[in-house]
Amino acid sequence: MPEATGNLEADDYGIGVPVKKDSFFLKGLDHVDWGIKDRMGRIFNPRSGHTVMLAFDHGYIMGPTSGLERIDLGILPLVEYADCLMCSRGVLRSCIPPQVNKPISLRFSAGTTVLNELNDECILGIDDAIRMNASALAIMVSIGGQYEAKTIENLVRTADMGNRYGIPTLGVTAVGKELVRDARYLGMATRVCAENGATFVKTYYCEKDFEKVTSACPVPIVIAGGKKLEEHDALKLAYCAINEGAAGVDMGRNVFQSENPISMIKAVRGVVHDGLTPDQAFELYRDLS
Repeated sequence: MPEATGNLEADDYGIGVPVKKDSFFLKGLDHVDWGIKDRMGRIFNPRSGHTVMLAFDHGYIMGPTSGLERIDLGILPLVEYADCLMCSRGVLRSCIPPQVNKPISLRFSAGTTVLNELNDECILGIDDAIRMNASALAIMVSIGGQYEAKTIENLVRTADMGNRYGIPTLGVTAVGKELVRDARYLGMATRVCAENGATFVKTYYCEKDFEKVTSACPVPIVIAGGKKLEEHDALKLAYCAINEGAAGVDMGRNVFQSENPISMIKAVRGVVHDGLTPDQAFELYRDLS
């Protein structure tokens, strides 16, 4: 069995050395199927190579939460400014008009709520994802948690189904109770997702050595916005993540719980696609508010 500590403390991350891409603009995807490239090319902007995803799948474990009490009022005005929507199939069918024509990262796992032990999840049926024209299948993976083996199995099964039908798999890392959001843990979690078939990975940002996380993951990483921050802090989070190798952001509460959600998502787009600094993006946010 490999020595875990030696692997985790490896030093040769090749930071600053770009990954060679021959036939596709996202790293690690030169050899995947045409359908996966087509869907990833809708989720990510080929010009910038980045994406702004809008996450509003919180209700599948939390029920109504601040900013998501009415999807039609809180989310629909934001949809046109997002590159991709991340949501559950129930909300997609009941609240999102098909004519918005946005790629969908479909929440493809479901299970216990915040009232119980999280991450004890099952996966949905691939037929329903195909019917809804999903552009990605999002699976929770709990590295270090009680349900690690089960969630990795869910990821593997989903990746197998996705490859069969040309649909990318998004591995969404959850933080186990005994672990912290540092580069050592996030590097392990994202790499495990990629090694088990994730087409791209959603994880958290860490202030120290995040470049090691993105460098060691052979597929694109999108960072989660996490809990609500002050607008300038959220824009700084997006800026640092992109400049340290992330391929996009998937923000929810930092957009729809903002005092001016439309202004906020436009400012986030300025950071992710146009290279605005946090100060420049915050000024844009204030000008639009």
